[in-house]
Amino acid sequence: MTDTSEQDRVIIFDTTLRDGEQSPGATMTHDEKLEIASLLDEMGVDVIEAGFPIASEGDFEAVKEVAARSVNAVICGLARAKTGDIDRCWEAVKFAAQPRIHTFIGTSPLHRAIPNLDMDEMADVIHESVTHARNLCDNVQWSPMDATRTEDDYLCRVVEIAIKAGATTINIPDTVGYTAPAESAELIRMLLERVPGADSIIFATHCHNDLGMATANSLAAVDAGARQIECTINGLGERAGNTALEEVVMAMKVRNDIMPYRNRIDTTKIMNISRMVATVSGFPVQYNKAIVGKNAFAHESGIHQDGMLKNAETFEIMRPEDVGLSETNLVMGKHSGRAALRAKLKDLGHELADNQLKDVFVRFKALADRKKEIFDDDLLALMRDSTSDAAHDHIQLKHLRVVCGTEGPQTADMTLLIEGVEHEVSTQGDGPVDAAFNAVKALFPHEARLQLYQVHAVTEGTDAQATVSVRMEEDGKIAMGQSADTDTVVASAKAYINALNKLLVRRQKTKPA
Repeated sequence: MTDTSEQDRVIIFDTTLRDGEQSPGATMTHDEKLEIASLLDEMGVDVIEAGFPIASEGDFEAVKEVAARSVNAVICGLARAKTGDIDRCWEAVKFAAQPRIHTFIGTSPLHRAIPNLDMDEMADVIHESVTHARNLCDNVQWSPMDATRTEDDYLCRVVEIAIKAGATTINIPDTVGYTAPAESAELIRMLLERVPGADSIIFATHCHNDLGMATANSLAAVDAGARQIECTINGLGERAGNTALEEVVMAMKVRNDIMPYRNRIDTTKIMNISRMVATVSGFPVQYNKAIVGKNAFAHESGIHQDGMLKNAETFEIMRPEDVGLSETNLVMGKHSGRAALRAKLKDLGHELADNQLKDVFVRFKALADRKKEIFDDDLLALMRDSTSDAAHDHIQLKHLRVVCGTEGPQTADMTLLIEGVEHEVSTQGDGPVDAAFNAVKALFPHEARLQLYQVHAVTEGTDAQATVSVRMEEDGKIAMGQSADTDTVVASAKAYINALNKLLVRRQKTKPA
């Protein structure tokens, strides 16, 4: 007899570290990947797709270390339908207690034309690659890329081949976000009805959000019989992004009456990892984003506020604490002590060791001397800045003084530590930020191009911290830098330097051996 509880369970497959990182500019450092993987593992994600091991040495090492450190999750790596890719993937994931190889090939007419394979030739490649992967690993996932634009008959044929070759999970990707919910469901139903052996494996759904339907498409596929959802934190991903983990998980939780499925996610950890991914990727969460946006639990309308005061359920379908938001936004100040800071940071999802707390407390006191009130968002910005301002960075800002006003030119006096050696310069610019950036260029000449410069106030008031995001490009490589400070120009210079340091790390990784 089939276990009905298992029939209702939906596997959550997170690909933030692979598909999410493919967003232009969202490249993460090795340590950032390890931290995110640890948070995903702790929150109950079933499968973590840790990267594309053949892509670079850095990707290989990251997947390998994530695999070695994993506690609960299956650790998966991506591989093309090539022996070299699959072997390299296995070399990385084999260190996991539960490894998985995920191999793929494009099966739609458009994608078959790229390697110039006819239907029979591609069928042979699929059989050989999945067989090879299964000979290495018992847990093999196969994906027909662009499945939603593949002919039905051919899709059924190649899925059957992959199952017979040993695939234990068949993923059906809507690679370009083309399909609609009814089609997504019908595709899964068709495969379950027509493909021999379909009832013996797990069908997965992987949706992109190009038409804004990724979450709806994923849930429709589950309703039709898929039992794995591929998703990312904050919906991070190429183009318009992937299915958002927080959306599908909370949809199943809130509307369990019509979606009677269960998963292992601890939803109270959602906000913490959402903030972490936004910080390390440099992709801020839009204010009105479902579940994790700043306005998701905000109410300004008088009618809404009155209803909320009388009964929160009048205008909220979930509680803030369900996703890890503290119910109160207590103000901290210069008289607050370490114990209060530790407790507040714990409420915000950051548990610090004594040495970490000591460093953050020094920063907190410095900020408290400049701001009358310190709110939750200020503390989160402080934490982001403390993690990005690493003592081992190649370039560090030691001193900055700018002169600006209605009479130009604006000037910047700057001292940088470059590999531990002090360098000073005075420069001019079209405004204080331009002068500061020119000072960095003068002290550390480079060809990186500034693609984006954004300033956001963390909280309200003239003494608010500013969070500055900078995106830079060099030889096709993109890096995001972020920093926060009550002085916008200082935050700008630090963010610019942060992006440069990330580009330098990427330079080293791509140097020939």
